[in-house]
Amino acid sequence: MTSPSSSNSSAASHSSNGTTPLTPAASAAPDGRTTIGPLAPSRASSGWIRSTVYTALFAALFVAFSAIQLPLGFTSVPITLQALAVMLAGGLLGARYGFWSIAIVVLLTTAGLPLLSGHGGLATVFGFTGGFIWMFPFEALLIGWVSDRLFRDGKRFGPVQYALLFAGIFVFGIVLAYIGGVPWYAYKAELSVHAAMIGACYPFLPGDILKGIVATLAIGALRPVVPGFRRIRR
Repeated sequence: MTSPSSSNSSAASHSSNGTTPLTPAASAAPDGRTTIGPLAPSRASSGWIRSTVYTALFAALFVAFSAIQLPLGFTSVPITLQALAVMLAGGLLGARYGFWSIAIVVLLTTAGLPLLSGHGGLATVFGFTGGFIWMFPFEALLIGWVSDRLFRDGKRFGPVQYALLFAGIFVFGIVLAYIGGVPWYAYKAELSVHAAMIGACYPFLPGDILKGIVATLAIGALRPVVPGFRRIRR
C-alpha cells in the first residue's frame, strides 16, 4: 500500500514534469459566482460587442432624430431632435461610446452620406448649422463624462444626482452648442452676433431646455437598471 506522503510526492512530480494537465484557476465574478480563467476573454469580448452594438444603435437614433425637423420661416436653422439624441447618447453610453456614436455620423456625413436631415457632404458640415454639427460629438463626450461619474458607484439616483445631471446637460449639451453654433451662423449669414442669437438661439432655447429635462429623466431612469447601459465598458 502506498503511503500518503509517497502519493503526494508522486503527484507533485507528475505536475512538475508536465504529465498532469493543470486545472484552470477559478476566480470570483463581480456577482459572486465562480468562473474559470479561460472564460475571462469571452466576457471581455461580449462586453465589447455590447458596447459596439449600442454605439451603432445610438448613431442610428441620431440619424433618425435628425430627419425630424420643423422649418421656421425667419431663420435657416430648423427645429430638430438632434440635440436630444446627443444628450441621450452621452448620458446612457458614457463618454467614450457616446462620443463615437455621434462622431461616426458626423464623419460619414462629411464624407458625403446624406445622414443629417437627408443632407451630406462638406456643404452640410460647413453650412449655416456647421458650428452646431461640429460640437455634437464633444457635447456627447462631456455629458457622458458627467454621467459616468454620477453613476460610477452604483448609488441610488436621487434629486441631487438628477439636478447635477441636468446641470451637466444644460452646460455641455445646450450652452456649448450655442457657443460653437451661433458665431459660425453669424459668420456664414453675415450677421451680427445679436442678430445671429435671434435667428439661431433665442427661439430654440425653451425647446432645448425641455429636451434637457426629458433626457435627464430618461437617463436617470434607464442607466441604473438596464443591463446593457449599466455594463458598458468604459
